[in-house]
Amino acid sequence: MTKILGTSLQAADQVALLRTLGLLLQIGLTTFAADTFGLSLQMEPLVHVLVLESLFLSLTLALRKPLFAKESGLFIALSLDTLFWISWLHFSGGATNAFISLLLLPIALAAVTLPIWAPWALTAISTLAYSLMIFTVPESPMQHHGMDMSSHYLGMWFNFVISALVMTTSVALITKRMRRQDAQLAFMREGQLRQEQLLALGTASAQMAHQLATPLSTLRLLLDEMKEESGDASALVEEMETALGRCEHTLAELRLATESIRDRRQRPLLFDELMDGLKQKTLLLMPQTEIQWLMTCTAEKLAERSILTDMSLTPAIMALIENAARASTETLGTAQVDISVDIAPSEDQIYLQIRDYGTGIAPALLPQLGTLLIESPKGLGIALLLSHASLNRLGAELILANHPQGGTVAQIRFSVLGPQSQTSDEASV
Repeated sequence: MTKILGTSLQAADQVALLRTLGLLLQIGLTTFAADTFGLSLQMEPLVHVLVLESLFLSLTLALRKPLFAKESGLFIALSLDTLFWISWLHFSGGATNAFISLLLLPIALAAVTLPIWAPWALTAISTLAYSLMIFTVPESPMQHHGMDMSSHYLGMWFNFVISALVMTTSVALITKRMRRQDAQLAFMREGQLRQEQLLALGTASAQMAHQLATPLSTLRLLLDEMKEESGDASALVEEMETALGRCEHTLAELRLATESIRDRRQRPLLFDELMDGLKQKTLLLMPQTEIQWLMTCTAEKLAERSILTDMSLTPAIMALIENAARASTETLGTAQVDISVDIAPSEDQIYLQIRDYGTGIAPALLPQLGTLLIESPKGLGIALLLSHASLNRLGAELILANHPQGGTVAQIRFSVLGPQSQTSDEASV
């Protein structure tokens, strides 16, 4: 639900200030200006109304934080304000009171601070009360210097209804538009912040990759010299050779991915080819991980569908698989990951789901992971941020959720390319 203006303490203080001014106005009119404005006062019930209203004002000032935490609290408060105004008007002349238009004040506040149903409800309450006041006007005020005032009071009632309807519709629509614009601005600011973080990460990664190139070259020369001097390849040397080769391969992929992103080299790829590449990658880089591949659709359907890819797609998916393996290892002691593929009922999307058997993710962190950098000792924040950015650039969507039986599910939704898109993309490549 969209956060409303009335849920903030600032708005609560503003409403309390208006309520205080309204109470002072009632006291001033009752005490000093009744004769000036021709108010027909019934003092005993008016005193009771003003005392109750003062107590209500004190209560709202003391409990404004819990009271305005939800929109229902503000609506109840404005409803009581409306009833207090109705009571004061009723005991100070009713429909003949020149200040009957003050019933519009709670309606205006509701139109600005609450959803559209709230001002409509207050309009209905105020109109009903005003109508009852019209029918209960004594006979003497209806006759003024021999003139029939009933048509005048009816015109005032009609003017009040029109004013309330205009305020309810126009102010509410303007406020709704402003809230939508505020939400769009907040979304744009979030996107700009995310882009700035990605730019900073990309710059740091490029600098580190450049700095790593020289030490890796030195290690390669030292390892070759060690192999020549030892004469035979021991298990330790072979393990060093494998680790160094993996570092060199990762650095080369980083360079290719950087060039691909910079030059915007995107191409269509059959989804089954992507899956074959992922299987080879996991066997090469994650041999200790138990991966269960689940295909809920036929291989023929999968072979006919292509998605948009570049050099950053496979590393993004591999980062998610590595996170899943790490989470399962911390809980089960073994790296166990389930990877399933399915096609949407409309057949315009392909779902790739990666499930781990870890402890899951705190619900409060789920909306933030993948969109903002967060403090995480496990490194999930940066990995998911980069994966989310890479997938989003390719038109894919990353959705994180906790599995009902434990663990986390990372679902990637790929948009399937149509025949025309595939042809145009292949031509551009």
